[in-house]
Amino acid sequence: MDPVGAAGPPVPPGPLTHLSLPGSLEMRQQNRADGLSLPGTWTRSSPERATVLRDGVRRCLQQQCEQTVRILHAKVAQKSYGNEKRFFCPPPCVYLAGPGWRVKPVQGQAQQAGEPGPMVCGYMGLDGASGSAAETQKLNFEEQPDSREFGCAKTLFISDVDKRKHFRLVLRLVLRGGRELGTFHSRLIKVISKPSQKKQSLKNTDLCISSGSKVSLFNRLRSQTVSTRYLSVEDGAFVASARQWAAFTLHLADESCSQGDFPPREGYVRYGSLVQLVCTVSGVTLPPMIIRKVAKQCALLDVDEPISQLHKCAFQFPGGPPGGASTYLCLATEKVVQFQASACPKEVNRELLNDSSCWTIIGTESVEFSFSTSLACTREPVTPVPLISTLELSGGGDVATLELHGENFHAGLKVWFGDVEAETMYSPRSLVCVVPDVAAFGSDWRWLRTPITVPVSLVRADGLFYASAFSFTYTPEYSLRPRPQGAPEPATDTDTDADALLESIHHEFTRTNFHLFIQT
Repeated sequence: MDPVGAAGPPVPPGPLTHLSLPGSLEMRQQNRADGLSLPGTWTRSSPERATVLRDGVRRCLQQQCEQTVRILHAKVAQKSYGNEKRFFCPPPCVYLAGPGWRVKPVQGQAQQAGEPGPMVCGYMGLDGASGSAAETQKLNFEEQPDSREFGCAKTLFISDVDKRKHFRLVLRLVLRGGRELGTFHSRLIKVISKPSQKKQSLKNTDLCISSGSKVSLFNRLRSQTVSTRYLSVEDGAFVASARQWAAFTLHLADESCSQGDFPPREGYVRYGSLVQLVCTVSGVTLPPMIIRKVAKQCALLDVDEPISQLHKCAFQFPGGPPGGASTYLCLATEKVVQFQASACPKEVNRELLNDSSCWTIIGTESVEFSFSTSLACTREPVTPVPLISTLELSGGGDVATLELHGENFHAGLKVWFGDVEAETMYSPRSLVCVVPDVAAFGSDWRWLRTPITVPVSLVRADGLFYASAFSFTYTPEYSLRPRPQGAPEPATDTDTDADALLESIHHEFTRTNFHLFIQT
């Protein structure tokens, strides 16, 4: 493996970047003198190493050989007391997705013909725990119909001896043969003693559920853990599953809109609101429903307080018969059906429900780590996996820098635009890179006047490839193709129309002539 060297004058041969343009060195030094750059050293791989990496990065981008680890878990967890173990509900689960898990084993871990057992084994526990068998649960991954591998930690809990108010889950993945693939952490989980019975105040939004956030719904008959069913989606249909749960985006819907057209609104969700549940994976939705508070197996029709974590609630289908009781979302074994409620004889603003129409709602979080080991000649763990949260563009024209904010950055990372490596500088809070000149992607671009969009990714010093959800677009500047000396100036209507169109396009673009996008 070639060492990573500092890129200074003269610039090594390779793809043209802003740094190899005339005058760019002086401009960069001036920027540093003005304090516009973060302190650090601009670095780039050696020419030989860059050539090898470029071929590999191009393969990664073309063949889509990424491997993804996705951790889903609840935002809050109830503390256990004494010998009573309150297992996390819904249970934390892990999905392994991406063709990289199947196309090619990790370097040095080639699968032997007829070798039994899974390629990957997982262990999940709480951060700060001792790691003993009692505190760590082994995950056995099973292949799903959509080719994802699924594992679930059903018996994790936090005891009353643990005085923390927040913790993280720790997932350790081990390849067959015992080599560690990496250690992955969840988002922060808040510890609560029990669901709040008080009316929630928007002054303390810690436990409130906002529109656009992710939730899970489960039903538990007679408070028995074995009877728990989770609202999920299988083959495009809503089901009540005893094994897997789905995360749904909970949207506040606009009641003034026509049927089927409910643009989401911002704000915290209150009882009595019209809401819509959208599966975060499949995009399948339930019809708009009114969310109601549940108390003593009754839907309360006159409550409008904010919804809190682990509250009991019911989902009422609007448009019921005049003067008659409404229908509610209900489960029947593994099916999701509608239940006809009945009026409460003693309370006008209440409707009687059955157990299967009462759901517990809880906010959920997910974190996703993507990487590809097909370039790497290393047996080192893939973690920590860098996570890009935002991009910040500075400058324009011939010299522009892009600052990447996120988590798990380190000095061994380089930023790549498509298959072009950018000169990169590391600071503890971010990565800053020089945007490669567009000529690195096509010398005729300035005259073809076509936007070019390239993915933004990171590559570790040992060749480990980290894809991201961000892309970078070069947009054309307004200019004309130079004519050969002595050639007559064209003056056709077609050229005039084209220039007018180009002029309008030019004004639509930002002054920096760059666009940043995040894929959804």
